[in-house]
Amino acid sequence: MRYVFFTMPEGRKMAQGKILLKPGTLWTSVKERTEHALQCGALLSIPTEFEFVEQDGVRFLVRILSNLNRKKAAKEKQKKQSATSAQEFNPFLPYEEDLFVADISDTHVCILNKFNVVDYHLLIITRAFEEQESLLTLEDFAAMWSCLADFDGLGFYNSGKTAGASQRHKHLQLVPLPLAPSGPQIPIEPLLTAAQFQESMPSGAVGFTNIIPKLPFLHAFAPLNPDWMQSPFTAAQATLEVYRTLLDAVGLDARQSGPYNLLATREWMLIVPRSHEHFQSISVNSLGFAGALLVRNAAEMEILKAQGPMTILKSVAV
Repeated sequence: MRYVFFTMPEGRKMAQGKILLKPGTLWTSVKERTEHALQCGALLSIPTEFEFVEQDGVRFLVRILSNLNRKKAAKEKQKKQSATSAQEFNPFLPYEEDLFVADISDTHVCILNKFNVVDYHLLIITRAFEEQESLLTLEDFAAMWSCLADFDGLGFYNSGKTAGASQRHKHLQLVPLPLAPSGPQIPIEPLLTAAQFQESMPSGAVGFTNIIPKLPFLHAFAPLNPDWMQSPFTAAQATLEVYRTLLDAVGLDARQSGPYNLLATREWMLIVPRSHEHFQSISVNSLGFAGALLVRNAAEMEILKAQGPMTILKSVAV
């Protein structure tokens, strides 16, 4: 792959917030808080089995949920709380203290995903309420990079319900790599090496976007510079430029965007606009576009195998 990194325009000033996360501490905090949350019952991991399903050069990791009773019970409880209070219940205001991992910045905190399927699944949430459909900000990306500096993972954002978001309160998510026990760290990675640069770019865009020839749906891809981790706010400003360019490249309005999935590692970012949340009964979020899908039972697994995972992604994308 030819790497052309986005660079920040010279002379631009940014209003820096305050990073509270001490470098080199996050991974230790995640492990310690996970052990605590399991012991006290705050963390309700959902057990799964998995198998690989291949299509179009990708070895998709497909997890099969074995027990959703805990999550169903929690959703019913949320509905009752919303009915009682006459407003939608927000599990992040306040968040459960037993799930708290770290203060990231003056705008974001990091907590464990209560109903995790992947071990050490983190949520990066805003301290104050913001809508999940709102655009990502400098502060969001600074929080993401602060975590990525100490946690080699896949960050992602489900922008709205159609993109697979289950809560309205703005939150990015982070899962450790590798996603699969064998093969590439991220199942979709073999296709990313064939990224091709777009010839035409939006006026005034900084850098270049790529397309992945074997992804059969609308998307935009760009490399990121791992060295940006050394300064979260410097990284955030550069990443914000990339993000806005990718949104523009797929026809999303940078002022009021439609539903999309965003995936980011230390080395690249991918944006995929969405048209549907489900393919039949199978829900798809950002992890699906990383090559990791989730089905609730054997019947859904049969649907996935019959249709093919890439076909399903094409159906819920644009």
